[in-house]
Amino acid sequence: MPEKELKKHFGFDTFKKGQKEVISKILDGQSAAAIFPTGAGKSLCYQLPAMLLPAMTLVVSPLLSLMKDQLDFLTARGIPAARLDSTLDRDETRRIFDAARKGELKILMISVERFKNERFRHHLKNMAVSLLVIDEAHCISEWGHNFRPEYLNLPFYRDEFAIPQALLLTATASPAVIADMSEKFGISRENVVVTGFYRKNLFLKITPAPEKNKKALLLERLRKDPAAPTIIYVTLQKTAEAVAAFLCENHINAHAYHAGMENRERETIQNRFMDGTLACIAATIAFGMGIDKSDIRRVIHYDLPKSIENYSQEIGRAGRDDMPALCEVFASRDGIPVLENFIYGDTPDKTAVYQVLREIQQNQGFVWEFKLNRLSSGTNIRLLPLKTLLVYLAMEGVIRPKMTYFDQYVFKFADRGKDIIERFTGERKTFVAAVFSGCETKQIWTTVDFAAIASAYKTDRQRIVTALEYFDEKGWIALQARQAVEVYDIMTQAFDINTLTKKLHALFVKKEAHGIQRIHQMIGFFESRACISRELAAYFGEILTEDTCGHCSFCQNEKIEFAPPAPRPPLSAQKIDPWIAEFVKTAGDHATESNLTRFLCGIFSPTFTRFKAKTLPGFGALENYPFADVEKWVQARQKISRPKTSVA
Repeated sequence: MPEKELKKHFGFDTFKKGQKEVISKILDGQSAAAIFPTGAGKSLCYQLPAMLLPAMTLVVSPLLSLMKDQLDFLTARGIPAARLDSTLDRDETRRIFDAARKGELKILMISVERFKNERFRHHLKNMAVSLLVIDEAHCISEWGHNFRPEYLNLPFYRDEFAIPQALLLTATASPAVIADMSEKFGISRENVVVTGFYRKNLFLKITPAPEKNKKALLLERLRKDPAAPTIIYVTLQKTAEAVAAFLCENHINAHAYHAGMENRERETIQNRFMDGTLACIAATIAFGMGIDKSDIRRVIHYDLPKSIENYSQEIGRAGRDDMPALCEVFASRDGIPVLENFIYGDTPDKTAVYQVLREIQQNQGFVWEFKLNRLSSGTNIRLLPLKTLLVYLAMEGVIRPKMTYFDQYVFKFADRGKDIIERFTGERKTFVAAVFSGCETKQIWTTVDFAAIASAYKTDRQRIVTALEYFDEKGWIALQARQAVEVYDIMTQAFDINTLTKKLHALFVKKEAHGIQRIHQMIGFFESRACISRELAAYFGEILTEDTCGHCSFCQNEKIEFAPPAPRPPLSAQKIDPWIAEFVKTAGDHATESNLTRFLCGIFSPTFTRFKAKTLPGFGALENYPFADVEKWVQARQKISRPKTSVA
């Protein structure tokens, strides 16, 4: 039966390893997990069942590029699928909601954040869903390589919307991470299908490369076959730009790709790479997830990857056609401080954690509402660690996530308001008239005043939103929602603020230490005197029967060691003191030791926006120095005032 449907919908004659086993479990009404190498066909494990299950399959995907690639594949085969994301216009979003509600879609792709979106939640309650798919499911594990706090809420969303089955998909998960994510979704061990990580067609090469030699070495590699599809991974956006410019100057068809670009520009670059008109991408890790290009011949880590998991995921994009591909790491210790600094920059100050707890404790009532960016800026906690802190607080039983609503609804009339009112009778007509009377129109846009409407008509917000959504669906108005507000229930305010501050901050410190450990674990892995393929497979729980693979630097008797770091000039007070003085003068109360250290290391903090820290002399001047060294030097050079709290 599955083979017949496989041929009918996808044109394939046979399944790849593990696919049929996973699909059979899903069709038997069970939840499952598929742990397959990159390019081994994880997506088919939900795409085929989606055509056979009675209702829609809802796919949670972490990146726009993942959704786009898979959607292109599905629509090319006539499979009714869609994605919801911020790039869609109002008409397209409305069409997708309508199709999903009518049961016309088999697959709908969303980001995890959409589960808290007021408008989406309203529509999801009217959709029938058979299967919840979590792509890149390792994101749910705090100790995985790409933890996303919002993923921890997915099991609760599954229960809230009564979705009967779940399927977890990932290519990079150690045994501990597999156990963690499976437990969170109640998936038994026999329903976890792991097919192995070893790829015999990949040549894993480690090349000692001092920083000053890397560009020349890269050019040497690419000139051997300039047209071969190649991904070059770097750490920083500016490095991506510099490497791409260098290659173009030397007649290599290359382009940069990073998160600092506009969505449309990134999409254009990705499309050019996919269709072969662009041979080479110099990219941060923003590029590659979900890219289904089978003929990538080279993946070169110009800078070090962030972890063994990142390395495995990134080299997994090479050679999906089973033809030979080169995966090379330019091994230099110069890049280690930059990797470490990203981790140090995500650890909030203890005073910042205290500030969030104080806001909860002083909140009037049992519902806490806030705008995430404003809370981030006010506490100087970056968005990802702030979301992590909110998850920690939920795990402590202090708060519970409720929803996200929009502070402002605005619309443009497509039909006249009085004509819309006349389409209703009785109480509904009176209600619609009250809605429009509680709105204020200025030139084109009309703003909805929920408080005025609720006060005049004694109705609740949900009914008003439902009515506006209905008008929008009918095409009578063009509705927009703006300024997202997070809503949490406060479960208790009876906590000792100092004790809890210390406990939560300690979790971040532990997470920081774990992140640093992962970097050095990766370096040890690259420098180990053993077959690289065998060691990589073993890290993910797969034991190879052969001692050597024959296609890695170790097995080829190549020299495997990291180039030592280039000598760094001693930290000079004469040079750096003017930067410190300017920062202290401009930042005022925000000139703490941790902020100054981040400033010098080029780590952006939310509070920096207030005084345009990036434009000050000295920003990022010490990015190649270890964070801890810069911090000690700052503490020794200048006594900087700190915010006063009662935190011990």
